[in-house]
Amino acid sequence: MSLIVAGLGQCSLDYLTFVDAFPVEDKKCEVSPWVIEGGGPVATALVVLSRLGVKTRFAGVTGDDEVGVRIKNGLISEGVDISHMLTEKGGFSQTACIIINRTTASRTILWSRASRDDCNIAESFLNGATILHLDGLMQEASINAAQMARSLDVPVMLDAGSVRSKTHELLPLCDYVVCSEEFSKKYASSHEETLLRLTGLGVRFVCVTLGSDGSLAMAPNGHIFHHPAYDIEVVDTTGAGDVFHGGCIYGILNGWPHEKTIRFATAIAAMKCLRMGGRAGIPRTLEEINGFMFTTPLKHG
Repeated sequence: MSLIVAGLGQCSLDYLTFVDAFPVEDKKCEVSPWVIEGGGPVATALVVLSRLGVKTRFAGVTGDDEVGVRIKNGLISEGVDISHMLTEKGGFSQTACIIINRTTASRTILWSRASRDDCNIAESFLNGATILHLDGLMQEASINAAQMARSLDVPVMLDAGSVRSKTHELLPLCDYVVCSEEFSKKYASSHEETLLRLTGLGVRFVCVTLGSDGSLAMAPNGHIFHHPAYDIEVVDTTGAGDVFHGGCIYGILNGWPHEKTIRFATAIAAMKCLRMGGRAGIPRTLEEINGFMFTTPLKHG
């Protein structure tokens, strides 16, 4: 039986460029180059999986504008099934302008959400699905989808980027949660407490991503372990967390131990960071990833 990952969440068109320093207000700043790519946490995670040979389908919202066309064409070109996407007539799609500091690789992001931010799914969206992946932005739709998945015995992965008003309703419906450092700081008094609270809700796989400091996760035996980041020259971190989620899902699909899954996800997120944009650096083969892990050292200290 083939594996299918269904994802409900954001999709965006990202406009990215480099600057040597952030421009002073009310001044002009010439930049080069401009790169235009599809983005969004769930959408990009599905691109990771699609490139590694996993069947994927996406549900999200765009307007019927030119941006929406480019978002959808980008997903189609990656082999992601978009037949469940909603296109709002007369609406506008989510966009982001991402300004990257060439020296530090830090980012400033200006973004606007789509004119419509709800996308309730039909049960057919989960037919044959192995995992449902959510980012939780469309809160009611995410809760409804997670409840439907639970009734169909489809496990749920949550990309917990922010604590939202209904996060407490969504978390108990999730089997796997990978959260950002920002989420963890708002959710609990420490990252260790975040891991303990989430496992207390019945979550089977929990991890806190810490950027250049790697990640903190809990093994099934209750042992909390730290995995360092790879020692690379970062070009752009856009989409790194999204790619990390895709890597975690790939490991879960293959039944890998937590430590192996985290290392794999860390590696492909690092490979992404070697190139500008959220998707350009995503590897296409396991051989590429294994080669990177074999030749690239981890940070120490």
